[in-house]
Amino acid sequence: MKIRKFLVAALAAVGIAATTVGGATAAVPAPTTGSLQRYDISSTYVSGLSSGGFMANQMHVAYSDVFDGAGIFSAGPYDCAQNNLNTALYGCMDTFMARKTPAQLEQLSRDRAAAGKLDPVANLSGDKVWLFHGTNDSTVKAPVNDDLATYYRDLGSNVVYNNTSASGHAWVSPIGPNSCTSTSSPYVNNCGGDPVKDMLTHLLGSVNPASSSALTGKLVQFDQSTYTPGGSPSAISMGNEGFAYVPQSCQSGASCKLMVTLHGCYQYFGLVGNALMDKAYLNEYADTNNLIVLYPQATTMTGNPRGCWDWWGYKSADYAQKSGPQMTAVMNMVKALGAGGTTTTPTPTLPAPAGLTVTGTTDTTASLSWTPVPGAVSYDVYRNGTKVNGAPVTSAGYTDSGLAAGTTYGYAVAAVDTAGTAGTRSAAVDATTTGAAAVCVTASNYAHTTAGRAHQSGGYTYANGSDQNLGLWNVFATSTIKQTSPGYWVTC
Repeated sequence: MKIRKFLVAALAAVGIAATTVGGATAAVPAPTTGSLQRYDISSTYVSGLSSGGFMANQMHVAYSDVFDGAGIFSAGPYDCAQNNLNTALYGCMDTFMARKTPAQLEQLSRDRAAAGKLDPVANLSGDKVWLFHGTNDSTVKAPVNDDLATYYRDLGSNVVYNNTSASGHAWVSPIGPNSCTSTSSPYVNNCGGDPVKDMLTHLLGSVNPASSSALTGKLVQFDQSTYTPGGSPSAISMGNEGFAYVPQSCQSGASCKLMVTLHGCYQYFGLVGNALMDKAYLNEYADTNNLIVLYPQATTMTGNPRGCWDWWGYKSADYAQKSGPQMTAVMNMVKALGAGGTTTTPTPTLPAPAGLTVTGTTDTTASLSWTPVPGAVSYDVYRNGTKVNGAPVTSAGYTDSGLAAGTTYGYAVAAVDTAGTAGTRSAAVDATTTGAAAVCVTASNYAHTTAGRAHQSGGYTYANGSDQNLGLWNVFATSTIKQTSPGYWVTC
């Protein structure tokens, strides 16, 4: 039980809890409501802390045609978690459970790239990667961070790995409010140096000194639904608002670089405001180096109560691939700012269907209707951003089946023209199935098997139906699972 409590506490810190510092003067400007505009982007990078660090690596690997490098504070290698919460807890934060080796994950990356699920892995060769892990950081253990360094080096990346700092688990900044060894809110530490400068210098080649004056750029607050598959950020555990810091030089037409920065758990704007945007020390360099900083925002949902980015599959089994809904949303923002080229998706010719309504629900179905669109030959229906109809929907209504009881789903609809091009998607609506939501059952993996909820093979425990790996088969390893349909169990 002590081990389990420790691991649960560790998960709460994945990517990092944070709050704004009481009484501190905010360096970042007050947000201005607007939209993402296209700029002259010369190169694109991604950075993040813990859950945001795992996500930064996923973005870099999946979209290596777009991202030129990555800066990561305390995270593990690509798809370490393997779509399994227990693996994330036991193998990719702590090291009680076996995890795939860097070599195995490198081959996984090559296989997915060959299948078109990632950009070519060869793109990572020569990319600059900056990694950081403090000696007082026990949230994501050192061997896991070492695996990330090995993964990148084996694929030919130019890696700088700072693993000698005394820092706790945090983003480290010259204006961090916490002491160096701290692992506590707001998880931005000051270790006496300037790792942000070190990161940017490695990634960009050279940097001008950070601004010591009041910031002169603008912080744009934009609606993330514009970029979210299906138009419903909450359906994929993303917040309604995102942010981008844009220096005056970039607004005036200068060629600029783009840095995408991903927060950690409990660090999203809806909970802590501008904690990371204020203290990360990126905007100060942005002002003097023609650098736009994009701050996408995750939030909470069922299965993700801490507002983490999806690095273990709580939302989608495709979480680490180009088709992952959060990955797609962030990439849409990157493209809107002028990076990564333009989308190859055909230009929609039909307007969004109006009047999308939920007409009824049962324990396992949700029925929808909408106003017909002139010129439409069929419709595509999207659940939580993913198209669910196999055959064309030829009427202005659809019943989605195979759902879980007591669960909320987000739906949108697009009209399809005679050329097979889907038009603009409708505004999203939420449908909640009837009945009680599946009850999560926590027990030892041995107890799960004796109760018929799971089975064991080779010393490991697998959920019945889904075959999700629950960890070691014994009375000490504990997992939490739920039954979503008769005989079909999944992790909560």
